[in-house]
Amino acid sequence: MATGRERLPDMHPHAALLDKFYAAFAQRDGATMATCYAPDATFEDPAFQLKGAEIGAMWTMLCERGKDLRLEASGIQADDTRGQAHWEAWYTFSGTGRKVHNIIDATFTFRDGLIATHVDKFDFHRWSRQALGLPGLLLGWTGILQGKVREKAMTGLRQFMAKRGL
Repeated sequence: MATGRERLPDMHPHAALLDKFYAAFAQRDGATMATCYAPDATFEDPAFQLKGAEIGAMWTMLCERGKDLRLEASGIQADDTRGQAHWEAWYTFSGTGRKVHNIIDATFTFRDGLIATHVDKFDFHRWSRQALGLPGLLLGWTGILQGKVREKAMTGLRQFMAKRGL
């Protein structure tokens, strides 16, 4: 499993759901990741703001593009309504070919045994320095660069979804 721990019988069902989600992510299995979300779920991070089917499409796209993706999740905790996890990803950013080590803290809410909201937070300036090089170093702290990254990410996702008929 992605978490490096065995699933305990007394693990809360939502913690088990997150464990399943990160294990699928570590195996680059976007389809399984998508099944962890409610149909009207929302997702947000510095690059994406998504709803519903867009979320599963994003994970599938990232998993397919992340040929060298390595992921470690830890600190998975959940109760009846909320959850959290810490995860780190090592990969080559497809836009530049640069190596990235991203450190993310995730928060979740649940409804009907599925993820209803998912927010990933990471240091965008740190990420942009690694992924984009000099432009990220100089402009990664600005909203302008983050807006451009978001626009490019959404364009890529829309193209991916159109090719798949999603």
